Amino acid sequence: MDELTKNEELGDLYAYYGTLLTQGQQSYFEDYYYNDLSLGEIAVNHHVSRQAVYDNLKRSSKILQNYEDKLHMRRDNDHIENVLADVLLSIDNDDSQTAKNEITNLLNQLRGE
Repeated sequence: MDELTKNEELGDLYAYYGTLLTQGQQSYFEDYYYNDLSLGEIAVNHHVSRQAVYDNLKRSSKILQNYEDKLHMRRDNDHIENVLADVLLSIDNDDSQTAKNEITNLLNQLRGE
């Protein structure tokens, strides 16, 4: 996975689970990924070593991924968004009974039926 894709994925996970990180982890994460500060700049701002910042960011990234592995909020949201897009497409394409049946099936997927 390239760096840009990895950063985008971490940003998505942070949107879902960021508040579950400690205040310090949130601050380091936001400084690095959102404010585009270097490890050195973050270290100076927080009066710690670059290695401490690096370790904190690695730990935070792993924590965010573990939350997703266990809770699946991003995966489930993506699934819901895809089904809703299919529903809208069915509505746009056809207003017959076939479309109504397809919409019903898609909505049942969202309910887990």
